[in-house]
Amino acid sequence: MALSAVRSYAFVKYIIWNPVKTAYVLFSTNHQRQLLSKQHQKKQRPPISEHLSWEERLADVVTPLWRLNYDKQLEVKQKRQETILSQLYGHLNGDLRSSCIKVQPNFPILSILPSPVQNGYRNKSTFSVNKGVDGNPKTVGFYVGTARSNNIVCVNGDHLLNMPEKHKLVARCYQNFLRLSPLEPCLLFHTGGHWREITIRTNAWGHTMAIVYFHPQTLCPDEVNEHKAALVDYFTTGLGSVCQLDSLFFQESTMTRCSHEESPYQLLHGVPYIYEEILGFKFRISPDAFFQVNQAAAEVLYRTVRDLCTPTYHNATQTTQGGGTLLDVCCGTGAIGIITSPRVNQILGIELVEQAVQDARHNADLNNVHNCEFKSGKAEVVLPGLMKELSSIQSGLTAVVNPARAGLHYRVVRALRNHSAIRRLVYVSCKPEGEAMRNFRELCCAPDSQKKLSGEAFTPTLAVPVDMFPHTPHCELVLLFER
Repeated sequence: MALSAVRSYAFVKYIIWNPVKTAYVLFSTNHQRQLLSKQHQKKQRPPISEHLSWEERLADVVTPLWRLNYDKQLEVKQKRQETILSQLYGHLNGDLRSSCIKVQPNFPILSILPSPVQNGYRNKSTFSVNKGVDGNPKTVGFYVGTARSNNIVCVNGDHLLNMPEKHKLVARCYQNFLRLSPLEPCLLFHTGGHWREITIRTNAWGHTMAIVYFHPQTLCPDEVNEHKAALVDYFTTGLGSVCQLDSLFFQESTMTRCSHEESPYQLLHGVPYIYEEILGFKFRISPDAFFQVNQAAAEVLYRTVRDLCTPTYHNATQTTQGGGTLLDVCCGTGAIGIITSPRVNQILGIELVEQAVQDARHNADLNNVHNCEFKSGKAEVVLPGLMKELSSIQSGLTAVVNPARAGLHYRVVRALRNHSAIRRLVYVSCKPEGEAMRNFRELCCAPDSQKKLSGEAFTPTLAVPVDMFPHTPHCELVLLFER
């Protein structure tokens, strides 16, 4: 169904700016918190307009900026990042008025770097299963409504601008398979049912991996195997063969989310990995490995991060300073470290997910990179001990952190702050107005004995927004801190 091109811009502004209100509270006095709380109570989320089609409602949830042209989207995101950074600057300078009044930071905020691809850019999508518009519980798509309001409707995502055609095709085929299967979907764990969501991963060459999630309930292993075989037959020789899957995985789980270690991904068909290329380096993608969802924009992001980590390195034809050690915290599959490896002497990466660490080590070998070492474990546990090992380094130590939305654990911030050899720190945040703001403040505040922050304070010196998610209000913010 064609989407309407008319929308209230006021409604767009609400979606964009409301999350920033949360950031304001971080910098407010108690009185201001009370005022903001009252304001928040008065403002209710606008109801979904009944005249909109289900496709339009879903587009407004998943891609809230879809009605704006791309230049306007970038303008909106730029203003949002400037507002967030204004809050940071105001707090660091003790100007609590910045909660309500925009203060111009004293460090440059570059213009947002656009995504080279605006449509169909996602290389990973997870489609849910629930009751559709027609009430069919075997509908594959995305949610409109909330569980709290008991008004969830699962809507097909074929019209979403950020979805590639291959993902839409696999989702349609999975829905068809569910409707052919004698088993019911698992909408709520306690109400029974088996088939759950499907995750689809693709790369720049069109290779496709699908991961199907399944709740065994009381089925015996032989019964589960029977339905696994039906799934394989459907996607290899049946109607689903049109998807040309390179990998088909199956995970049995009685939990909403679990890792490979908790419940192994079972390879039912094809190859165990697909590969992606970034800035001339090749990376292995396993079922649960983190990788940026926009490959083209990831090149823009990682080039920016690499250049900020190694500022004196210009190009291969010029004599450069280079060298030193790069500490890569929350390194994932090793992308930042491996891409930066030609410019430094040593890369030390830390990552929580064991499978991602295995992928990082494999990726280093795959790219003939021998100056990278990756350690698995919680950063707040591994890093303090690692910093003791790095105590002999008096200079040439740079840190890059790329945490999840929850930000860095306070022990990680403390370890980075208190290591005097780290003079440059690059922070990549997908949600700077959230918990990451606490990290920024603790990196830059005056020494605090109660928080055991004894090291010299960092200072923000440059901010670079990078648009990784066209048609949504989100982007990545790269912040450079120096001391």
